[in-house]
Amino acid sequence: MARCLIVGCGCRGRALAGELRRRGHVVRGTTRRAEHLAEIEGAGAEAVLADPDRVATLAPALDQVGVACILLGSASGSAEQLRALHGPRLEMLLVRVLDTTVRGVVYEARGSVAREILDAGAAIVRGACEASKIPYSLLDADPAEHQRWLAVAARAVESNL
Repeated sequence: MARCLIVGCGCRGRALAGELRRRGHVVRGTTRRAEHLAEIEGAGAEAVLADPDRVATLAPALDQVGVACILLGSASGSAEQLRALHGPRLEMLLVRVLDTTVRGVVYEARGSVAREILDAGAAIVRGACEASKIPYSLLDADPAEHQRWLAVAARAVESNL
């Protein structure tokens, strides 16, 4: 059993939270919007109000976490905002992760965000995790294939424990 953090606990994140809970894990999920906290709790996860664009708000959610799932492959915003989210903000988050109990990272490398932005984010995760010798998985399953995505995501989490 491990504690997992899902950054970006929207529809797919809540489905993953439920699956991880069924497998015996403790799950914490983040949302930018207070009105979504109850939905995360309904999936069996501890809900946390935090914004990946403001990395400092995520720091408390990392407490006692073994695997961090960064599920922002379908985040919304302008191209500039998404480049920042999957670029400098992601780098800052990974620096924070290195000073915590997190020993595995799952990065959603496929979604509605432009492929080149997600590819750049995947390269950042690969570089940071390999340099720090932290296991990671790049989740490249098609989110439109919900059941397959969920199975691949759950395996990715467990492979990083």
